[in-house]
Amino acid sequence: MCAMTAGRRGLRVLVLDHANKVGKKILMSGGGRCNFTNTGTTSANYLSANPHFCKSALARYTPWQFIELVDRHGIAWHEKELGQLFCDESSKQIVAMLLAECDAASVEIRTHCSIEQVAHADDGNFRLHTTQGTFSAAALVVASGGLSIPSMGASGFGHQLARQFDHAVLPTRAGLVPLTLSGKHAERLHDLAGVALTVEARCNGATFRNFMLITHRGISGPAILQMSSYWQPGDDLCLDLLPGIDLAARLGDWQQDRRDAELKTLLAEVLPKRFAQRLCEHWLTSKPMRQYNAPELREMAALLSSWPLVASGTEGYRTAEVTLGGVDTDGLSSATMMSRRVPGLYFIGEVVDVTGWLGGYNFQWAWASGKAAGLALAA
Repeated sequence: MCAMTAGRRGLRVLVLDHANKVGKKILMSGGGRCNFTNTGTTSANYLSANPHFCKSALARYTPWQFIELVDRHGIAWHEKELGQLFCDESSKQIVAMLLAECDAASVEIRTHCSIEQVAHADDGNFRLHTTQGTFSAAALVVASGGLSIPSMGASGFGHQLARQFDHAVLPTRAGLVPLTLSGKHAERLHDLAGVALTVEARCNGATFRNFMLITHRGISGPAILQMSSYWQPGDDLCLDLLPGIDLAARLGDWQQDRRDAELKTLLAEVLPKRFAQRLCEHWLTSKPMRQYNAPELREMAALLSSWPLVASGTEGYRTAEVTLGGVDTDGLSSATMMSRRVPGLYFIGEVVDVTGWLGGYNFQWAWASGKAAGLALAA
C-alpha cells in the first residue's frame, strides 16, 4: 500500500522482502480467503499505549476506500459477521491486486533479499547493505511486521532497527492467540478437544461474545483469541457460558416445570452434551431440579454466568496472529508515520505499537498506515 501510493506520486520505489514471495500473511489469513478489512473500524478496536495515535491514519483511509479498490479489481467479497469482509474465492486475489497496483506505479519488488546492515549517511541518505547489493535512498519505510508466526519469516528486525535509531520499543507479547491450561482445568477439559460453544469472555474490563473452542492444550476460538490480547498471566478470566440467558429465571422455570429432570439433562439442551456433563462432574452437583433450594440455585446461576477459568499461558508467537507492543508511537508522527528523531525514516503496520482486534482490523491498520506514509514521502 505504501509503495503503490508513493509510486503513483512519481517516486522511485524499491520494496525489499527477505521472503521467497510477498504477502505471505495475506495468503494465509481468513482460512485462505483474507479477512481484508472491517466495516466497523474505529480507534476503539485497537490496543496501544497511545490509543489516539491510530485515529489520524484510520480517518484518512477508511475501509470503504479499500473496498472501492477491491471492487475496481473485480474481486467478489462477502460479509461473514460483525463487519468482517472476506474474498469469495481466494486471498491470492488481494496479493495479485496489490502487485498489479505496484506494477502500474512502476514499483520494483525484490524477494529473497535480506538486509544485513542499515546506515544513515552524512548526506542524509539511508544505505542498505543487502544480499543483493547496496542501495541508497532519501527515505526508508520499515514495514517488517512483528514476531508472530516465525515459520513464515517473522522476526524482530524492525524492532532492532528502531532501537538502532534511538526509538523506544515497548515490550512485545503474542496477541490473538490460543490460551493454554494446566492443572485441574487441563485435566478436566483436555479430552473435550473439538467441543465449541458460544461464551461471553471477560477480563480486565474487556468483554467479547463469540465461540470458544476447547483444544488439547487449552482454549481457542474467536472469543478467546480476542481476549488473549487483554489477558496476561495471573489475570482473572471469567466466562458466561450461557450469554443472553436470564439464568435465575431459567433455573426457576426448570424447577417449576421440569421438577424431576436432572440438571445435567437440562444443561445438555442448552450446552454441548459432553461439556454439560463435565460441568456437572466437577463444578456443579447434578440432581433432580426439585431437590435444589433457593441459595443453591443462586450459586448455580452465578457460576454459569461467571465461570472462572485459570489460564496458564498462551501458545506464543508460533500461532499468534499479531504482536502486541512494538515501536513506541511517541517517537512517530501520527499523520505521516515518520520518525520524530530521524528525518526520512518511517515505521508502519504491525511493527508499530498499534494492535487491532480479530476481524480485519489489523489489515485496515496496515492499509491506512501504509497510505499515510506513502502520501508523506518527499518527492
